[in-house]
Amino acid sequence: MSAAEVTLDFQRVDRLGFSEAVLCAHKSPLQIGEILRRARASGTGFLLTRLTEDKLAALEPSYREMMDYDPVSRTAFFDHVPRPAAAPRVAVVTAGTSDARPAHEALRTLAFHGVGATAIFDVGVAGIWRLTERADEIARHPVVIAVAGMDAALPSVLGGLVPGVLIAVPTSAGYGVARDGETALFSCLVSCAPGVTVCNIDNGYGAACAAIRALHASRMAAGDGPNGR
Repeated sequence: MSAAEVTLDFQRVDRLGFSEAVLCAHKSPLQIGEILRRARASGTGFLLTRLTEDKLAALEPSYREMMDYDPVSRTAFFDHVPRPAAAPRVAVVTAGTSDARPAHEALRTLAFHGVGATAIFDVGVAGIWRLTERADEIARHPVVIAVAGMDAALPSVLGGLVPGVLIAVPTSAGYGVARDGETALFSCLVSCAPGVTVCNIDNGYGAACAAIRALHASRMAAGDGPNGR
């Protein structure tokens, strides 16, 4: 491959408070390997997303040894040990077990950046008592990521219950007119709950980055720097 195919953004964490991530879905193992070579040479840890087990197996053994890989979220921490997280500031809430993969992607992204999170799974509106039993716990978090497929009713319900920043992640869970998550996306976009932020289908990584931005904005408003210093 040509070296010109790769230009890494090592200064992103200084500008935005979170580092560049490597989206592996449309990259070859050769391209991923070149990125990891440069990251190792610079001493910079990276978050890899949408890394399948087949592509992981195709990487050099020395690179695999430097990775903390999670097959559920298909994410890897390369040459990076997250700093211990403080008290949870983000709740990641799923409607169903089928929404787990993008939820875990969000959780791993938050963990990579040392942001504490609470995972609350399978509390969708089909058994709404599951949600109401934990509504007070969810509302204690300043940021809530709501992950839901099918009709994606969960973000709207949470939008009427929690006071903090609410980020919706529509998922591709469902069949028929669910259309691989398009119906869930439209449902989130037309939510009657005001102030719901909507990410793309299955984009747990993007939701976590939005949560980090919100937390940084809160720190800056309090007079701290973007990284809480």
